[in-house]
Amino acid sequence: MKTFKMLSLGILIENRVQDFPLIDGIIINQENSHRMWILEMFIDKKNQAIFEKWMADEELLEVKAVISYPENEPAAFRVAVKGVKLIGENVSVLLKGRLKRARAQYAEQLLQELIGEGFEGDELLQRFESDMRSRPRLKKDQEKIEE
Repeated sequence: MKTFKMLSLGILIENRVQDFPLIDGIIINQENSHRMWILEMFIDKKNQAIFEKWMADEELLEVKAVISYPENEPAAFRVAVKGVKLIGENVSVLLKGRLKRARAQYAEQLLQELIGEGFEGDELLQRFESDMRSRPRLKKDQEKIEE
């Protein structure tokens, strides 16, 4: 097994990605024949009810998680909620599922988008570096969500 720090997590809800601010998070690659991953996040308890509903409904969720470093491309997973536990003023949510293999290259797509918007030279470099840190949603991804 390998473990990784989870820095952020967004879930596709009604054709929009909703971010769930993490207090803490970890991702575990079980490295088993089923290629299963475990994602555990510690979040504000105001989100407890939605995760309990998804667990009761056995709903499969499309999630994007940034792992280890803020500059990393978000990894896409298809997961189910396997546990929700109240701990003090927060909640621990256990997700289990598979890594989606087809991952578009964020950096290349961002660069293509910025060039398409007319950025060039130093301005292009500065905007690219800034957006690689902040990871705004790409226009092409937004169009897919809105379809």
